[in-house]
Amino acid sequence: MFVVVKVLLQARLARLFLLAAACLVLVAPVAQAQRSRDASPQAGGEDPAFNEFKGVRIGMTADETRKKLGDAKDKSDDQDFYLFGEKLAAQVLYKMHKVVTISIDFMGGLNDAPSPKQVLGTDVEAKPDGSIYKLVRYPKAGYWISYNRTAGDPPLVSITMQKIDQ
Repeated sequence: MFVVVKVLLQARLARLFLLAAACLVLVAPVAQAQRSRDASPQAGGEDPAFNEFKGVRIGMTADETRKKLGDAKDKSDDQDFYLFGEKLAAQVLYKMHKVVTISIDFMGGLNDAPSPKQVLGTDVEAKPDGSIYKLVRYPKAGYWISYNRTAGDPPLVSITMQKIDQ
């Protein structure tokens, strides 16, 4: 009886192994294509049109950032959260005390927010509901920028700059 159970288990394990190997063969080219596509820049030129927020850039130190932006509403070693009135907020994330992400939210409608062209260097067509999303990579600058506008009235516009991990 023990021998029969052992043979059945070995057969199941062999089938599972073959199934896993087949999945790897099928998925590997797709994953490689995804990595290749993600590594290439989309739209824009080599230099980003939008490269700072209130004088803060990717790579600055936390101390330099805090001097430029003032007192944060919430502050830690990893991130600061700023409120600039009722219509503008920013979050700055740090890694090893250097800026790796800047995310800005414009909550006052389109009059207060920059256009996609001002941020990405190109116009972006809105979806039928009015929303917009586009991410552009700038490998030579070392970061990517995304522009996100929600549907609705008033829309929320979020602009995010993030360091590309090497």
